[in-house]
Amino acid sequence: MSKLFSKENEAVFVNPLNLDNPILVQVLGICSALAVTSQLKPAIVMGLAVTVITAFSNVIVSLIRNTIPTRIRIVVQLVVVAALVTIVSQVLKAFAYDVSVQLSVYVGLIITNCILMGRLEAFAMMNKPWPSFLDGVSNGLGYAMVLVLVGAVRELLGRGSLLGIQLVPNCAYEAGYMNNGMMTMPAMALILLGCVIWIHRAYFYKEKK
Repeated sequence: MSKLFSKENEAVFVNPLNLDNPILVQVLGICSALAVTSQLKPAIVMGLAVTVITAFSNVIVSLIRNTIPTRIRIVVQLVVVAALVTIVSQVLKAFAYDVSVQLSVYVGLIITNCILMGRLEAFAMMNKPWPSFLDGVSNGLGYAMVLVLVGAVRELLGRGSLLGIQLVPNCAYEAGYMNNGMMTMPAMALILLGCVIWIHRAYFYKEKK
């Protein structure tokens, strides 16, 4: 039991949430981060979907890593990810159809997410299932955290709501307040994401000094 929660495994889990965040530090997976963050709900669902797929694809590839011929390892990894993406896509269509429609093709494009392929190649192919599972969960959550932050800001400022619940009162609109329509545009997602990366790096650069 102590080995399951060793310092090495703790570092594997904690680092992608902050100091080695896949979006903020490695700048991976930003295409979907820009595409699905116009509202908070699809951002949460996409973050959870990537977390589940990354975690279980890491475990599966770790379990079979010693039997995969080197020449076809990328193909095998893609097959594993594609199978999990298909399952997640069908689950979303069955239980959260409206969100599935909002996410559109981006659920299917998780197959090409560089975070997934990067963790499979760099970690799962060289480590045991438990550390690989922790690595997948933490990288997925690190990705999801950024999506949720950007999605929350864009929906609140662009629509005056969060998760479809109106937070800006009508009296504010009557007094002249207006939603920022630019927040619903993809360009603002890029600007917000750039600001988050800038603040994160500036803060931790000072900490390292």
